[in-house]
Amino acid sequence: MFHQEVYTGTREQNYELLIRQLHALLAGEADSIANMANASALLNQFLNDINWVGFYMYRDGELVLGPFQGLPACVRIPLSRGVCGKAASDQATVRVANVHEFPGHIACDAASQSEIVIPLLKDGRLLGVLDIDSPSLNRFDETDQAYLELFAQALTDYLS
Repeated sequence: MFHQEVYTGTREQNYELLIRQLHALLAGEADSIANMANASALLNQFLNDINWVGFYMYRDGELVLGPFQGLPACVRIPLSRGVCGKAASDQATVRVANVHEFPGHIACDAASQSEIVIPLLKDGRLLGVLDIDSPSLNRFDETDQAYLELFAQALTDYLS
């Protein structure tokens, strides 16, 4: 049974609690889709000022929509397009303060203003990306990036 926590510490302490919750939530479960679904729900509950959070999985040379929270989204993204494609092809986090200034941005939700995409890497292999959108400009900072990268890294322990 999952117990929803109240996040009353510093941002760093809250992110550390989030990562502990992720481990507790996914421990013993081997199904990648179930684990991504719970991870996206956990992030949706934890993060404020976001309008989409979810996963795109790397399949046959492109990104394919996986579990998410938010409005319906683009189903397939080539690695040559958008913030997700850039993060996947570079295998590095991409943080965008204003998506309207990002060349080739894919607007699945017109309300999105900023975005962060973290690649999911396991043993040097690209599994997919974690994509988070916000309706506010410049929503994601260095602290968000550092801890969301730790979250993504922890999640890959539960993905195959």
